[in-house]
Amino acid sequence: MKTWLLTLLLMGVAGNLLADHIPGDDPVSLVKDTTVHIFADVTENMDRFKANPEELQALVQRDLMPLLDINYAARLVLGRAGRGLPSEKIDEFAESMSTRLISRYSTGLLYFSSEVELQVLPQRGDLNEKLTRVRTRVKLPSGGEAPVDYAFHKTADGWKAFDVIVEGISYVTTYRNQIMPEVQANGIDSVIERLNSGQLKLAE
Repeated sequence: MKTWLLTLLLMGVAGNLLADHIPGDDPVSLVKDTTVHIFADVTENMDRFKANPEELQALVQRDLMPLLDINYAARLVLGRAGRGLPSEKIDEFAESMSTRLISRYSTGLLYFSSEVELQVLPQRGDLNEKLTRVRTRVKLPSGGEAPVDYAFHKTADGWKAFDVIVEGISYVTTYRNQIMPEVQANGIDSVIERLNSGQLKLAE
């Protein structure tokens, strides 16, 4: 999983849309809204964030995490190993996973390079409440292009992203292949403890 591409995706969206963005509540607009705010804040306060990385993590928690359905993603990551687990354990695992993602994404933002272009493709077909993709294409300085897409579904709280697909590779599938066997072998409490301590790192 190329985590750095997620950083380029979010920052590239914002850089290209600051001038002419129109707010909305559909998945494409939600991605644009979120990244515009993050980009503007990071650009204005980069020196402060480098000196105080915890402030950048707080920004990501505030602006990015509400876009995500981390609990639904956690259930997908756990797969069969999550069946029968109490909901509070699913929530605890989701919190541990989101903490690791916030840390990784925040670190990536500190090394953001503006030499990236990104195209958000038009919505293909009607919105599907079970699965709607926001399709983007990251144009890299090398001249290459990388597809990075978001998978959204409609919840009681509106549209939420639950997966990111980088160059055809789903982060949910990648993490499930890593985490599900760990839970089956050692139990959910062990996995949560190792995630929290940094002994178990999410695959990249």
